[in-house]
Amino acid sequence: MSIPFSLQRNPRLSTWIRFEGDRLIVYTGKVELGQGIKTAVASIAAFELNFPISRIDVVSGNTESGPEEGITAGSMSIETTGAAIRQASAEVRAHLLDRAADRLEADPSALVVKDGLIHNPGTNNSLSFDEILSGGQIDVEATGNPKPRPSDASDTLGTSETPRTARIDLPYKVTGGKAFIQDLQFPHMKHGRVVRGPSINHYPDQTSDLKESLANIVRDGNFIGVIADREDAVRAARQHLNDTISWQLDASHETPNGSDWLRDTDTRLLVVDGTPGDEPIPDVPACNFSATYRKPWHMHGSLSPSAAIAIWQDDHLTVYSHAQGPSLLRDALANALSLNGNQVTVIHTENAGCYGHNGADDAAMDAAKLALHVPGSHILLKWEREDEHRYEPYSPGTLIDVAANIENGRVRYWSADIYSQTHSGRPFGMQGASNLVAAWEQEEAIPRPIPQPGRGNHSGIHRNADPLYQFEDRRIVKHLNRDQRIRTSSTRGLGAFANVFAIESAIDELARLDEIDPVTFRLAHLEDPRAVAVLQRCRALASDYAPRHQDGHHPGRGFAFAQYKNRQTYAALCVFLDVDDETLEVSLEHAIIVADAGRVVDPDGLRNQLEGGFIQSASWSLKESVSFNRYGTTSVDWDSYPILRFSEIPTVNVQLIEDPTSPSLGAGEALHGPTPAAIANAIADATGIRVREVPLNTDSIRRAGLVDHTAR
Repeated sequence: MSIPFSLQRNPRLSTWIRFEGDRLIVYTGKVELGQGIKTAVASIAAFELNFPISRIDVVSGNTESGPEEGITAGSMSIETTGAAIRQASAEVRAHLLDRAADRLEADPSALVVKDGLIHNPGTNNSLSFDEILSGGQIDVEATGNPKPRPSDASDTLGTSETPRTARIDLPYKVTGGKAFIQDLQFPHMKHGRVVRGPSINHYPDQTSDLKESLANIVRDGNFIGVIADREDAVRAARQHLNDTISWQLDASHETPNGSDWLRDTDTRLLVVDGTPGDEPIPDVPACNFSATYRKPWHMHGSLSPSAAIAIWQDDHLTVYSHAQGPSLLRDALANALSLNGNQVTVIHTENAGCYGHNGADDAAMDAAKLALHVPGSHILLKWEREDEHRYEPYSPGTLIDVAANIENGRVRYWSADIYSQTHSGRPFGMQGASNLVAAWEQEEAIPRPIPQPGRGNHSGIHRNADPLYQFEDRRIVKHLNRDQRIRTSSTRGLGAFANVFAIESAIDELARLDEIDPVTFRLAHLEDPRAVAVLQRCRALASDYAPRHQDGHHPGRGFAFAQYKNRQTYAALCVFLDVDDETLEVSLEHAIIVADAGRVVDPDGLRNQLEGGFIQSASWSLKESVSFNRYGTTSVDWDSYPILRFSEIPTVNVQLIEDPTSPSLGAGEALHGPTPAAIANAIADATGIRVREVPLNTDSIRRAGLVDHTAR
């Protein structure tokens, strides 16, 4: 039997599962981002070991304990750590049975495991796991031989029979407990802030007087921070310095205007079956359909700004951070601060919304630099809202040129040229370069790396760029713009949001050109039965829904579909909305989501992920767009960067197509791509206006209506 990848990298079973008295400790390198991974892995271990989930603790994202699992991203946690923990649990179970058999003088196959006890049927003899181990651990390497409990129709994992408990991460959050970084308390803890200019490209005038302040000033080159015993004092000091310092900007670092500059690229690669290569790129022939789709720069929009706690003590740096990759951050900090990796410990602690590379890593670096100046003191470093909006890496703006030939209801040719910046700006332990802002600012500055084109399957710019549909001929080309005056990196879904928006909008347009029902048109180009099934189910549910009708409003219905990365969860979406006749304001009414994620570990958790992904993407689609002037970002608060409000969220119906015999598929980003397309398709259905530019708001509809001769 093959061993899951994460277990191959960390083969010792005691790295994953340990016993302390009557409790089971499950370790994972993946981290809790609100997606419920702690509960999921606890459920898997509880099922495999038939152990009460109420007696399971989960330790995640601590670089000093547990497996090394890199980064929590790409909707891969259940596929990777879930599979590893399931196999590790199965092997631990087998070892426990063997040891119990010796003690009970029985055949291992005759023993029964239930509620953390191993019973010898027909006798009163039983042993707890703790009794079997006598305080020890299963400290051997995985072999892959013991099989997990069967994956068949009788399998109860992910059903009402699965051992269940409330979400492990929720109790402290709903009771006001210590759930987040900002809640942690340490003796004599100090507070810190950083002081930066209007953008990451500004630097302080060397003549600025920094002597007068209400707090301890830390300056290292262009890095400026302040430390105080009280938070009000450190905030006042930060404001004083902001008012005092004169900031400079080199003309070569001014923010470019608009988005057409993204076409100025020197790197382009042909994408074949989702993977870029160096094959010759063919020209685009004459086509009977062409369109350009646009996505703006997006923020992560975390409701709480980034934060971190750091302490430098006994030549060792300990950092509490909500970064998605604790081990990557450890290596990046060591590199930027000229420390050895074994001098740095990163402990994951939750904060709001780290779905991608937001400011978490930079806040950790800022806290670490301040901590080095006050050894023995914990520094709680918080970014302000303005810091988060100005300095975090954004999801890059994107232009996509689509061309196609359609004949007799079939797409004979498909072409897409995708122009974008990098989605890969995360910090890690690279040599001679750093992706941490403070590393660029310090006296011994470490330069930013030059972005390189990603060549992984369905990664970065070209994620989901290769349609799942069966076309006779296709040409997909990614174009990387290396300019980083606007700082970009990964946000949930990476390039899938823009690419699926373009694909599913164009498919709808092509269907309407040939006067074919959009779902029928999609089905005619799909061969994967699981893709067909989610679309058919979605259409059936949509046909049963009766939208409300309001005077002065045009109702609309739009479909979209994608399989995330062409290998993870299948998702079909139907959006019902209406558009105000006079204002052209869009109001979401209802959404129907049908998804196939294979084997489901936690159905409620999966539904929550799918619904949450749709709502987040709807906010991106309807509201969000970073605005700039020549000096940097002007979207510095929630007024200048609006997000979807609770009052604007529609009702959502999530239906799962479950198959316990299929592998679990990542689902956290399955709806981010289909959502903008479904909304755009519904707007076109309601108004006759085809909007090809996100955000799909009143201004975009008006602009599209001016050039769309089919507009009502």
